[in-house]
Amino acid sequence: MLRVAEHAELTDTGRQRRANEDAFFARAPLFVVADGMGGAQAGEVASATAIEVLAAGLGEGESVEQQLSTTVQQANAQIHALSVADDERAGMGTTITAAYVGENNVTLVHVGDSRCYRWRDGILERLTDDHSLVEEMVRQGQLTPEQALEHPQRSIITRALGPESVVEPDAQTINARDGDLLLLCSDGLSTMITDDQIAAVMARDKPLKATARGLIAAANEAGGRDNITVVLLRLEVLGGDAASDLEQTQVGLDVGQLPRAQATAGAAAAASVERRMPREPRAPAAKRRRRWKPGVGTLLALFAAALLLSGVYFASQAIYFVGADREGFVSVYQGVPYELPLGINLYREDYISGINLSQLPASERTTITEHSLRSRSDADDLVRQLELGRLGSSAP
Repeated sequence: MLRVAEHAELTDTGRQRRANEDAFFARAPLFVVADGMGGAQAGEVASATAIEVLAAGLGEGESVEQQLSTTVQQANAQIHALSVADDERAGMGTTITAAYVGENNVTLVHVGDSRCYRWRDGILERLTDDHSLVEEMVRQGQLTPEQALEHPQRSIITRALGPESVVEPDAQTINARDGDLLLLCSDGLSTMITDDQIAAVMARDKPLKATARGLIAAANEAGGRDNITVVLLRLEVLGGDAASDLEQTQVGLDVGQLPRAQATAGAAAAASVERRMPREPRAPAAKRRRRWKPGVGTLLALFAAALLLSGVYFASQAIYFVGADREGFVSVYQGVPYELPLGINLYREDYISGINLSQLPASERTTITEHSLRSRSDADDLVRQLELGRLGSSAP
């Protein structure tokens, strides 16, 4: 089963704009980037409206492609109606690039010149085609990709949500592998730096938040002429060998665990500092206090307690349960739903869904709040069914 292992998102006004007309949505299984256009803050209205419509749920259709396309068309109709009703918003519009992570594949729906890329095995691949004047000229051989970056009409798009009463989005379903990294971005990134420059930042293999910051910094360093939005999501496949390897890697990098070499170096440094510190003069023998030395029985008891706690902790890492985070979003937790004194939790958050507890009927809320212990696959399946139920029961 395919799912989002982690994601990061960041937006920036850029260096030459006063307001940010970009918007994004990032709640598994749906991720969206929208880049608004139009004066008097109309672009902000258009992009925010598009995000609001998609976040509310998918439309009708036999496939996810049809459902996403229907929802995008609904957003277009709503934005167009707003632009017709208000002269100050006349002609407003927005791009849209959406990725829906299904159980076995990823569905993309796209209008405009925002983009979706896939980073796989050190290779960056663009998955969407820009609906823009210069892209048409590149496809017809009238411009090179390098010339398109500096073309004076590079900002003219040939398709968007809002300007017309009807729009035809591009839709496609792509296969995914364990470890695939998807990048959704507004043209504030792709018109400022080349695909090769984007790939160079991705190749640094840093945490996703740092990668997002690096991409935005590169666009700003190149001039930052437009708003810049970046959404990154890393995929994993559960149930296969690749997924098992990924899970082991994640557990091995838990916060608080240091490689042995680092731990050894730290101990050596501490010992070195201790040796350099002056020792206090020893007290006369008559005034020395006798230090308490634990007996063999006490040491054995402490050792047994430590083994017991270690066993409980490691056993808990093979157990999962479903609950809700502080904001009410249904989440999968690894461990058991208990807390020890001093605020020590026996669980950690493993996955956050896009479903809020308040949106569920009472019977389903009870299923979540009872915190029944489950296997990882059972917990993932429960949350997945909730997501599919909210975002379209016909989804695969």
